Amino acid sequence: MSGEGDGTGTEIRELDAATVDRIAAGEVVERPASVVKELVENALDADASRIEVEASGDGTEGLVVRDDGVGMTRADAEAAIRQHTTSKIRDAEDLARIGTLGFRGEALHTIAAVSRVTLTTKPRAGGRATEVRVAGGDVESVGPAGRAPGTTVAVRDLFYNTPARREFLNAESTEFGHVNRAVSRYALANPDVAVSLAHDGSETFATPGDGDVRSALLAVYGRDVAESMIAVDADPEGPLDRVRGYVSHPETTRSTREYLATYVNGRYVSDGLLREAIVEAYGTQLAADRFPFAVLDVELPPAGVDANVHPRKMEVRFEAEAGVSEAVTDAVRDALREHGLVRSRAPRGESRPTDAAIAPERGTGVERAAGDDADGDVTASRTSTSNARTSGSAPSATRTADGSSRQTASRGGRTRAGGGADASASDGSQTTAGATRNARLPGTDGPEDAPEREHLPSLRVLGQLHDTYVVAETDDGLVLIDQHAADERVRYEALHEELDGTPDSQALVTPAEVSLTAAEAAAFEAALPALRDAGFEAELDDRTAIVTAVPAVFGTALDAELVRDVLASATDAAAADDVLDAADALLADMACKPAITGNTSLPEGDVTALLDRLDDCENPWACPHGRPVVVELDGTELDARFERDYPGHQDRAPE
Repeated sequence: MSGEGDGTGTEIRELDAATVDRIAAGEVVERPASVVKELVENALDADASRIEVEASGDGTEGLVVRDDGVGMTRADAEAAIRQHTTSKIRDAEDLARIGTLGFRGEALHTIAAVSRVTLTTKPRAGGRATEVRVAGGDVESVGPAGRAPGTTVAVRDLFYNTPARREFLNAESTEFGHVNRAVSRYALANPDVAVSLAHDGSETFATPGDGDVRSALLAVYGRDVAESMIAVDADPEGPLDRVRGYVSHPETTRSTREYLATYVNGRYVSDGLLREAIVEAYGTQLAADRFPFAVLDVELPPAGVDANVHPRKMEVRFEAEAGVSEAVTDAVRDALREHGLVRSRAPRGESRPTDAAIAPERGTGVERAAGDDADGDVTASRTSTSNARTSGSAPSATRTADGSSRQTASRGGRTRAGGGADASASDGSQTTAGATRNARLPGTDGPEDAPEREHLPSLRVLGQLHDTYVVAETDDGLVLIDQHAADERVRYEALHEELDGTPDSQALVTPAEVSLTAAEAAAFEAALPALRDAGFEAELDDRTAIVTAVPAVFGTALDAELVRDVLASATDAAAADDVLDAADALLADMACKPAITGNTSLPEGDVTALLDRLDDCENPWACPHGRPVVVELDGTELDARFERDYPGHQDRAPE
């Protein structure tokens, strides 16, 4: 360990107050939304019945939070700016029974350390109003002011003295989106408080403060979502005293977890345990990529939860996690059952086995299963036992389209329908679970028949696994191809090719109208340039997106759910301030929706055509969202997995 004054520059020194303040501010104030969250929590703790939030630009230019709470005297206002000053707790023992949203005593101090703050407040109990001006943590002035009882905190030039933090912020639309979510979540959790949000002078939403959660839901999420919400109110046994709030009908969902708002004793927390417990309650009623709306508060004794986990108070630790998770899942599931909710359609990806059964034509190398025979017998294919022995492979059972089975030889053995080899009938009593069929498709009964491809290796298609993966043999092993990811890649590149340059648009006979939440409406407005670059003609009417034309390649079909999901992707991409990325995200989602899903049987011709189109792609190896399309297991890996390389089982080395 280096000593003081040894010339190495590693001597231990005490940091000055300004440096400490900036480090602390980096933990509490991550972005403009962090400021809003802290100030709204202070307003709620101050018994406010009305809270107004205004944001300018991305929030760094200006943020204002007004409330009609209890206010502060001049002495309290001056003290509130100092570090670790609070009216919420008195000592360490109070940390075990926190009953307020704020308690750390550092919000105003850390906000003021990285911005210019004007605090104006007047006590409800009577007395004069006070104005305190602070810049970079230094108090510039304290004096009298004029305002009604309550408090106003105006924040300007956020991160003006920490430019590195400012450079890492996202685009204006994304940062305001975070502000929107922060205000929305507390508006929903406190329906008895009138909460409003404005951006650049335009109102984004305003709740009436009438105590009715549905009124708040209507203001924040719009009529469609509000009418789909189901009340949850349970008094479970165990660690929780109460679980209350609202969750959406299984048909009202989004593609992200963004609208799963969870609270602990009234404080919003981003808690994975609670979110997963809510989703678990829906069981199979939700597709794997869909998530419900939720506004759910769990109440429990303060001793049962540790809220002092992170400076931003966004995380908590439960003393009895398993009990909390079970209670939430049971409460939500019971509420759904009470309403008798059953999906009106199967989750996306399901299909009937008879929709597209594989049934090869006669005389093409593999005999057709005699599914129409009264006794259900199947004509057995013939297997060359000598080939099977020399290849080291035994005949394997394969399932036909009607569920019966036939014997085929794997790898080296060839399956023949007619003469040319000694043959005997097989009863096909064994089946391979999960495989649609493993017999080779017509024209692929030998290595010399595998088509040459530009990108993909030469493939001899064996069939489908679980109606989801195309299984194929290569010269050196085995390949699995995700049919959904493959079709998604094909469609994505086709869209890209047709939409290069200035895309043609096609007017819709009837404009598509999509009801949006407040956050989605703001995202839609910000994403309009990118959407127009992609060939859409659209406008925003209050909370309704009206689409009048779409890229000609999409025809006249437009799905409201698709539009909502595309908005999320396009807006996330626009966060990088890159319109091309936004359009690219839009194309990726549009390629995903109509693509062949898993659990879908494909006719032989469709499999071959899909592989041909995939081989024509510039990048056939990954879907536009980054998932792999092709997984290859070469012979070396297969031999290792079957431990064929142990001593005594290897080929004899030549002399």
